[in-house]
Amino acid sequence: MSATATPGDRPDGARVRDRREVWARGLLLGFGVAALADLGSLVAGADAGHLIAKPLLMPLLAAYAMLRGAPRLLVAALLFGWGGDVFLLSDAEPAFMAGMGSFAAGHVCYLVLFGRSRQRSNGVSRTYPLLGAGYAVALVATVALLWPDLPVELRIPVAGYSLLLTAMAWRASGLGLYAGLGGALFLLSDTLIATGVAEWPQLPAPDFWIMLTYVAAQCLLAMGVLARRASPAPGDGAQDPVAYREGRTAA
Repeated sequence: MSATATPGDRPDGARVRDRREVWARGLLLGFGVAALADLGSLVAGADAGHLIAKPLLMPLLAAYAMLRGAPRLLVAALLFGWGGDVFLLSDAEPAFMAGMGSFAAGHVCYLVLFGRSRQRSNGVSRTYPLLGAGYAVALVATVALLWPDLPVELRIPVAGYSLLLTAMAWRASGLGLYAGLGGALFLLSDTLIATGVAEWPQLPAPDFWIMLTYVAAQCLLAMGVLARRASPAPGDGAQDPVAYREGRTAA
């Protein structure tokens, strides 16, 4: 300790971490407030509230994940989700296709991320063949049932997207309970959207259930990835920048 230091002094790195922690908590709180506002707007039929709150969700969650040292692929997946959210605010078919494409890109990011997580953990991450078989049966049954009622031009895109989404949900289970549940809820949310496109009978306030399962899915996926990354492997690209700077200074 220097001659001018006092017991209450803290290193610059510790103060930066404290500020990051405050910002992270604020962003997570903001995400929760935006989610409640969006869900409340859907229940109340307040379209303006939904149009304002929905586009805020994924940027807030992505910013929170970044401050927690998230891998870039997680941030990219969440931002592709944001793109899908914005496109799906329109009822036009081109916007629906663009939204589906944006979500598909997010699922690719998740799949690559889950594969890397398995490599980093030396095979500790486990996906269960029986669960995979269950997902495969659900995929085939759902697509087969929806197929006759889907618009002709959407049949192939929806089938391809469903395959990608189901693969993501299964691979997510290898990261633990949070991510596995998040993948399953994402699959449920998009299945609810597909039944609406096929004009099947819907639950009361269908958009509420779609958004509830979707928001929970993205949050659980993010938390599952962050929990697995709590102890980053040496040399990993998602290393905490503050710790990295301190390590270089110490060196």
